[in-house]
Amino acid sequence: MTARPDRAEILRRLHEKVARGEPVIGGGAGTGLSAKCEAAGGIDLVVLYNSGRYRMAGRGSLAGLLAYGNANEIVLEMAREVLPVVPRTPVLAGVNGTDPFLLRDRFLRELRDLGFAGVQNFPTVGLIDGVFRANLEETGMSYDLEVELIAAAREADLLTTPYVFSADDARAMAEAGADVVVCHLGLTTGGSIGAGTAPSLDDCVRSIDEWARAAAAVRDDVLVLCHGGPIAEPADAAHVLARTERCHGFFGASSMERLPVEQSITERTRAFTNITR
Repeated sequence: MTARPDRAEILRRLHEKVARGEPVIGGGAGTGLSAKCEAAGGIDLVVLYNSGRYRMAGRGSLAGLLAYGNANEIVLEMAREVLPVVPRTPVLAGVNGTDPFLLRDRFLRELRDLGFAGVQNFPTVGLIDGVFRANLEETGMSYDLEVELIAAAREADLLTTPYVFSADDARAMAEAGADVVVCHLGLTTGGSIGAGTAPSLDDCVRSIDEWARAAAAVRDDVLVLCHGGPIAEPADAAHVLARTERCHGFFGASSMERLPVEQSITERTRAFTNITR
C-alpha cells in the first residue's frame, strides 16, 4: 500500500497544479463513502470535521458549532471510518481550537499518528458574529486560539488549511504559517438544509481578492481557496475562479457531498417510483 504523502509532497503537488493552471480542489467528507467517491473523482484534499457527520445525517452544517457533541472526539471517530478507505489521498482533520479542554500538542500528535496529513480550524468562531462573538472573544474563546492552533500544527509539520473570514484573519493565518487559506463566504446555499441568506457571487469575488491580497502581503507562497455561501455548484466555482485575482481553487463541503447525494438519491428514487407495469 502506498503511504499518504507528507506535507512537503502535498505542497509540491498543489503548487505544480497551480503552475499548470489547474484548480486545487478540496472537499469535506462526513462518511467513508463520501471520502471514497471524492478520492475516485480526483480530489486533492479530503477534510473531516464534525459538521460532515451532521449534514450527512440530514441536519444543517451549523449543527457543528453547537453543543451536540465533542467536535474533536467526533473527528477521531470519523477517522476510523474514513482513513482506511482513502489510503493514498491526504486527509485533514477539523480541530476545534477553542475547546478549553483540548491538550493541543498531544492531540496534534495523535492526529499525525492516526494518519492525518494536516488540520483545518473547525468548528470556528469565525462563523459567529454580533454580541455573542464579542462575548466569546472577551471570555477566552477567540479566533486567536485558532491562529495559535495553526501555528502549532505548522510547527509540527502538518499541512494547514485554515478558514478565514476577513483580511485580518487571512493576514494572521499567513503569519502563523498557513499553507492554504480558505476564504469562507458563509453557509452553503441550496438543497433541503442549505442557507437562504448569502452574498452574491460577485460580492464573493471582491472579498476573496481583498483577503488574498492580505495573505500574499505576508507570504507570496500562500495558496488561496474559496468556499461556501453561493459557491455551491461547479459553475459557481468556475465563475469565481475566472474573476478573482488570486484564487487557486475551491473547497467544497455541502457542495461536494450533501448536494450531490440529495439530488442523486431523489432522482434515482423517483425513477423507481415512476416505473409502470
